[in-house]
Amino acid sequence: MAAPMPSRSRQKSTTDVLRRAGCVFAEDEARVLLNAAQSPTELDVMIARRVAGEPLEIIVGWAGFCGLRILLEPGVFVPRRRTEFLARQACSLTAPGGVAVDLCCGSGAVGAALQANVPAIELYATDIEPAAVHCARRNIIPPGHVLNGDLYDPLPSRLRGRIDVIAANAPYVPTDSIRLLPPEARLHEPRVSLDGGIDGLDIQRRIADEAATWLKPGGHLLVETSNEQVDRTVESFTHGGLLVTISVHDATSSTVVIGTKS
Repeated sequence: MAAPMPSRSRQKSTTDVLRRAGCVFAEDEARVLLNAAQSPTELDVMIARRVAGEPLEIIVGWAGFCGLRILLEPGVFVPRRRTEFLARQACSLTAPGGVAVDLCCGSGAVGAALQANVPAIELYATDIEPAAVHCARRNIIPPGHVLNGDLYDPLPSRLRGRIDVIAANAPYVPTDSIRLLPPEARLHEPRVSLDGGIDGLDIQRRIADEAATWLKPGGHLLVETSNEQVDRTVESFTHGGLLVTISVHDATSSTVVIGTKS
């Protein structure tokens, strides 16, 4: 049975509690919690978890992404709105029936967006974190494949030189900057999904170095990065033998570097 519509007074009181706890989008978050809770007791538990810093998306069990509801579980990286730009760029470069890979897939949000928007693709998603793989298998539907392993390692060897698009939202936070992240990320998301090494780009370099081996001629590697790191991301793509373009979406502060195999 559907939960009853929340009263205005309950909406206001929940918003006030969340605002005092430092939630920037307190009113929107209150609405999500009120709609998700099946009873006043469950709502109180949800509010307490959010005030303690747990990600809203983990509390309610899903995140909105590219018009999809991505199911989430504790211990899994929460897909960010800015990463929708990476997903849209990947969709625009993947032809129907093409082969696409979602590296460092986390919950499988980018892969799910590819499946939803590009017909008949052959999709593979990989992640080193077993909890992420379990979660991604709930979001990526068969015949898509979700594989546990380090970057390209679990991919079938027959894909070498056949992939149209590789999309990667690899960790790119410098190790020393993790302590500056909001508590919902720092305390509730796996470090392996955040820590990109000393300058934040260790994983990106590994991805770029091997991409040309897996891409077909004319295939593309897309990686999300930051405005501050984009020049070094471009260097890693060039070192990997890829032709580089940069795509930016100012509204969400999204930067995607696109490498093309000649």
